[in-house]
Amino acid sequence: MKNAIAPAPRGAGSVTATAGHRIKSLSIVGGFLDGVTLDLAAGLNCVIGARGTGKTTILELIRFVLDALPSPDLDPQARRRIESLIGENLNGGRAELTIETGDGMTYIVTRAAGDDPIVLDSERRPAGISFKAGRLFAADVFSQNEIETIADQPALQLSLIDHFEADAIATVNSEIKSLRNALEANAGRIAPLQSRIAALGDDLAGLSSIEEKLRAYGGSGAQSTDDVNRAHALKALRDREKRTLDASSRFLADYGDQLASVNGQVTAKVNALFIHDVGSGPNSDAITHIRQAMLDCGKDVDAGILAARRRVGAMLAQLANDAQSLQLRHNEQEIAFQELMQRHQAAQGQAAERSRLERARNELLMQHRAREELCQQLETLQAERDQMLDRLSELCDRRFSIRRQVAESISTNLRGSVRVEIAQSGDPRQYIELLTNALRTARVKSGVVAAKLARAFWPARLSEIIRAADTQPLIDDADLNEDQARKVIETLAGSDTLFKLEIVELEDLPRIELSDGGGFRPSPSLSTGQKCTTILPILLLESDRPLLIDQPEDNLDNRFIFECVVGSIQAVKSTRQLVFVTHNPNIPVLADAERVFVLESDGKRGALAAQGSVDECKQEIMTLLEGGAEAFALRQSRYGCLNGNAC
Repeated sequence: MKNAIAPAPRGAGSVTATAGHRIKSLSIVGGFLDGVTLDLAAGLNCVIGARGTGKTTILELIRFVLDALPSPDLDPQARRRIESLIGENLNGGRAELTIETGDGMTYIVTRAAGDDPIVLDSERRPAGISFKAGRLFAADVFSQNEIETIADQPALQLSLIDHFEADAIATVNSEIKSLRNALEANAGRIAPLQSRIAALGDDLAGLSSIEEKLRAYGGSGAQSTDDVNRAHALKALRDREKRTLDASSRFLADYGDQLASVNGQVTAKVNALFIHDVGSGPNSDAITHIRQAMLDCGKDVDAGILAARRRVGAMLAQLANDAQSLQLRHNEQEIAFQELMQRHQAAQGQAAERSRLERARNELLMQHRAREELCQQLETLQAERDQMLDRLSELCDRRFSIRRQVAESISTNLRGSVRVEIAQSGDPRQYIELLTNALRTARVKSGVVAAKLARAFWPARLSEIIRAADTQPLIDDADLNEDQARKVIETLAGSDTLFKLEIVELEDLPRIELSDGGGFRPSPSLSTGQKCTTILPILLLESDRPLLIDQPEDNLDNRFIFECVVGSIQAVKSTRQLVFVTHNPNIPVLADAERVFVLESDGKRGALAAQGSVDECKQEIMTLLEGGAEAFALRQSRYGCLNGNAC
């Protein structure tokens, strides 16, 4: 974040260039302001006019073209209001901006209601770029009364802080989002593994008992007993060999079915997507080319799948032959086993039961090996998860560090009049919401219990407690009773909530305060005027992004505008483009606006009545903002009388 520069003296002259991004012009085709074109200056631009002339529409159209409407997550009502305003005023038309980036590149951005922005180069050729990330070009736009809303909502305050380091924050946020997606996918693989391991663990409980019974058949170690034991061991091995081949055949058969299920999918999807009228317009050659390329891709894929299915089928046939050959061997060995049992009558009576136990043991041993394999997969996934969670923590720390530096810089630049602080992970709302929703079926007051848990434990710690099924910390630290603690454990244990707790967003919590009466008061507790007095100076700090505000003087007294707002404008307009919709003459006149745009309307259409410097639009400023020359002269006369001057 840059430091604010010292105020320039009033009347210091016009501004010719800015160091950052710049909006060069706005043109409107169709709708209420059809034909209006505004050529914006590099410094301060003021849009004035009577009510209903389209001043607010000008600002919101710029915001609309730049795809900078309020986030539907942060302020859905404001977004819907602006979208409605845009739709009504464009009425099927479009708005177009010419912009210049900080590195001197010129682009043209055009957009119609309901469509995405189209970015053209300076020769009006499609540039193939997007403003979605906000890195090529961005502007800070604030609608009427939005400044007051920022003072009340921590989420909007956090967004305001992020504007000062938009690129750095966007980079970190992008990586955080990718990590969260990867962690969700990781949880989706871990959960079924845990369930399968638990189920196999229950089945394996009888293995030790079976092995103990088989050891009892071992006898005293005499030669005859050793022969019988060896024969039974080989019989058990034959059973395991057969099971291994059967499992291999089932695997290959399932794998072949999976391959068959994806055969022809690309071709079928292409035929479903490229319906007949898609390729009938002026771009039919391009669409036909793309369709054929995808069909060729599907053909190649299907050929590969067919080759794979043939190879699997050949292996299945080979396995069947090998199994048959092995079965012949097993049959010969089984005859020898039976003959041995006949020679040892004592063992013969136990053979059936011993064979049954050996088969049961072999089945459990296969399950044991399967469980070990699953445990290894789980261990690998958990290690990956731990690494990703560590990385997520590092990124959140980095983002907080950026935000803290911005907060400190804002406080320094505003010289004690406004103080900005930020608490890391200080906003538990998403955490509480997650717990509240998860506990709705627990037969407890979910909101109350969720708030207690959120106050007592960090999400990861709560996840550990639930996994350990330990009710005591819930009782001791979260002030739950025994019944509540038990129900929390029962409801959350084994649910996907435990994974969600590890990645739930604990947003950093900003605190913006105004110096008042020797102390500082938080912005939500201030009067409407004080809220604007608190937030507006932050917006007016130096930045490389154009600043657009609808009626920044709302709820501010003229003294504050004269002493603070005008000075701030003078301080930044040589390096930052400003566009203000205003009814207050102090802003264009005392801040030496480089360009004034005067709008008028006949009730059906709005039009640009005049544009130029303050001197060139002097008459319109007096008429619209001062009440006309007579009203201006009358006030001047009365102010003179009040000062003891001759009337």
